[in-house]
Amino acid sequence: MKKYYYTIGEVGNLLDLKAHVLRYWETEFSQVHPKKKFGRNRRYSPDDIDILKKIKYMLHTQGFTIEGAKKKLKEDILHKEQISLDFSVDKKEAKKHIINELKKVKELLNR
Repeated sequence: MKKYYYTIGEVGNLLDLKAHVLRYWETEFSQVHPKKKFGRNRRYSPDDIDILKKIKYMLHTQGFTIEGAKKKLKEDILHKEQISLDFSVDKKEAKKHIINELKKVKELLNR
């Protein structure tokens, strides 16, 4: 069963990182923002964990600096947003095309 939220200890065990590293990364990477229950206990979502995995991979495996990892994450997010914007434009065009085709069918049926 998949959980909705994970504690800092669970995330630390999952990613083999100490809690202080996770807290530090929260201050450095704006993309990581766990919910805080009652102002103290952090609750990480699966999306937060995915971002933390990317950060760990960039820093520990690829050799990025903190600044380099920040820049790369921002670029990835902008690229992802651009792709979704392109898709929404394509959807609008597809809708227009379908509506025009349906109008043609309606005219043929009315004849």
